[in-house]
Amino acid sequence: MDNYEQKLSIKAWAEADRPREKLLLQGRRQLTDAELIAILIGSGNRIETAVDLSKRILGFYQNDLTKVAKLSVKELSKFKGIGEAKALAIVAALELGRRRKETEMQRRQKIDSSRDAYLILKAEFEDLPHEEFWVLLLNRANFVMSKQFISKGGQSGTVVDPKIIFKIAIENNAASIVLAHNHPSGNLKASSADISITKKLVQSGLLLEIPIYDHLIITDHSYLSLADEGLM
Repeated sequence: MDNYEQKLSIKAWAEADRPREKLLLQGRRQLTDAELIAILIGSGNRIETAVDLSKRILGFYQNDLTKVAKLSVKELSKFKGIGEAKALAIVAALELGRRRKETEMQRRQKIDSSRDAYLILKAEFEDLPHEEFWVLLLNRANFVMSKQFISKGGQSGTVVDPKIIFKIAIENNAASIVLAHNHPSGNLKASSADISITKKLVQSGLLLEIPIYDHLIITDHSYLSLADEGLM
């Protein structure tokens, strides 16, 4: 009979085993990733509880939250039982987690090394499936004035317009600049195009008396400094 084939709904579980009740009784740290996602989506489908559905999504991505955080609303909605509203809830929650990490990193705002710049910029590139180009604008004491988005591209490149970069720098009275873009593939090798545009921007910066101190290539787990590698 169908009743025997279908799983028990969460409401039929012992109270201590329900994700929401478990969070209230035992605290958020006692919940599994699947149980936390189950709270976000609220309900499953005809044959799965919210927890089972969450386990299926996580299992599809090798239980790697970093991979799940990269998913779009459209990609999440491909799972049976995940409509647009549930997908939006998951994406929003994971984005809040990313922004929390970004806020923590922003406490250190002076740039004394490539790693300082990386720690400030890396949150902007986490979980992106495409390339983006950003700049750090610094004052004369090497304190960060602001982070500025420059362009968005595809999986293997993005267009960089020197006029836009230096227009932003001049408008914000920046004394110097740090460039950064990501490689979604995880490859930390600087391409010939990366090196070429960097040298072009460095020369332009010298003419405008706005020096470029570094160009970082950032992946989800590490970075490469063209300045440190002598590629500028």
